[in-house]
Amino acid sequence: MHIDARELDNDSIIEGDICIIGAGAAGISIALDWLKTPYKVILLEGGGFEYDDEVQNLYEGKTTGQEYYPLKSARLHYFGGTTGHWGGMCSPLDTIDFKERHWVENSGWPINKQDLDPFYEKANKVLELGPYNYDFSYWNKNLPNLIPFPLNKKVIWNKMWQYSKARFGRLYKKTIVEAKNIHLYTYANAVDIKTESNLSVVNEVIVKDHYGKKHTVKAKHFILACGTIQNARMLLSANSQTPKGLGNENDLVGRYFQEHLEVSSAELWLEKPFQTDLYSWDYGVTKASAELAFTEEVQFKEEILNGTISLQPLSVAKYIKPKLQTWKDGDPRYSLEVMMNDLNNAEEKALKEKGHITYSYQLNTRIEQAPNPNSRVSIVKERDKLGVPRASLNWELTSLEKYSIRRMYQILGQQMGIFNIGRIKLNEFLRDETNNSLLDDTVNGGWHHMGTTRMSINPKKGVVDVNCKVHGISNLFIAGAACFPTSGAPNPTLTLVALSLRLSDYIKKQI
Repeated sequence: MHIDARELDNDSIIEGDICIIGAGAAGISIALDWLKTPYKVILLEGGGFEYDDEVQNLYEGKTTGQEYYPLKSARLHYFGGTTGHWGGMCSPLDTIDFKERHWVENSGWPINKQDLDPFYEKANKVLELGPYNYDFSYWNKNLPNLIPFPLNKKVIWNKMWQYSKARFGRLYKKTIVEAKNIHLYTYANAVDIKTESNLSVVNEVIVKDHYGKKHTVKAKHFILACGTIQNARMLLSANSQTPKGLGNENDLVGRYFQEHLEVSSAELWLEKPFQTDLYSWDYGVTKASAELAFTEEVQFKEEILNGTISLQPLSVAKYIKPKLQTWKDGDPRYSLEVMMNDLNNAEEKALKEKGHITYSYQLNTRIEQAPNPNSRVSIVKERDKLGVPRASLNWELTSLEKYSIRRMYQILGQQMGIFNIGRIKLNEFLRDETNNSLLDDTVNGGWHHMGTTRMSINPKKGVVDVNCKVHGISNLFIAGAACFPTSGAPNPTLTLVALSLRLSDYIKKQI
């Protein structure tokens, strides 16, 4: 069922069993999990079914620290969320990502990969992927020409990705709108969360639209699924009953913001052409491909972060500008157009390249960010049109990121030399081993926001507990990548959907 909140009478009361705030990948996945149950599910979406610049303006904010994209264009604010223009890359976290690592401060999840495996399998189906199997041996048997580099498997392995074409807004609109027990309210922006006087139970959520109408939502369970930055912003802004904001007794809401660093790091010059489709990717065509990853044993020995290395033809890559130079506009549609035009122009120029460069590659890193409490989302005095304080992101890195990237390529270079595959040429910014600063315009984020309401058994170390429930509040939950204590190397969508489905399963058992 769909209701446009703009058409409701002012001061309407909306009641249900569960209220999900946000209709992106996390919120829609949870709503789908409650289809055909006897419970009334309220799904709130701040926008409509299409892009609306007035709604998108609500995401405007400030950035400091490491250079970052405009916050307004870093996420999409309508039904389906940022799946409206995502790349579809999916892979589960590794076992090591859940472990406490002595060289990575604030690492370790209170759950392990086995706890998520059943929900990863369900998430694969929601994202319309193939089987929940990410072993190279499986895909090597089922797809042609996946020939790996002959490297030492005790050092480097082939981490597999599958590719989703799921655009949640298009894929699940009909299902949600026609569901009898799912009540989707569009143009219903949550602006405040009200609790009992002792802050232990959420009583209601206040929603508004751009036309001055205000409504009240009452439910037994509330799930914030607005995205990593907006979840933190929502909790911090709900400060009429507690000055620090909800769930922020220990000043942790908004802290530990993490991104995947995506960095052009080196060049690989092959000794001779190596014919394989394993390391290539064509959007909409490729079912599975691999990136080079480092074994758990190597990560422990070298004390490095978890990261992967992808290959891009150097004949194309040398003409591509860093994303931070093309994704500068607050309008995500325009920024996407500029970025894609830059890629298309590079591909045209590459057609003229001849000789050895045609079987040489740019090596790109995707690496986790070390959890850092100073990398954080906060709110400022300026308010949006609905009266909510705007978000401010301070993206701050540590020396461990650059050390890890440099060490990864030193190890890969040794392996390429030992097996006479080719030679690695480090980019200039990695050559000085005394400089571990990453303030460089080639350091891009992957638009992968994680960590601002991190999971922990101890409320002094995290915002939500092992079931994604906000510490100290019995019926308020957080869905999505905001709950990640660490980010691992893979793109977060598969894991955030799996974690959201695990949360949904928990609430089913409680209700």
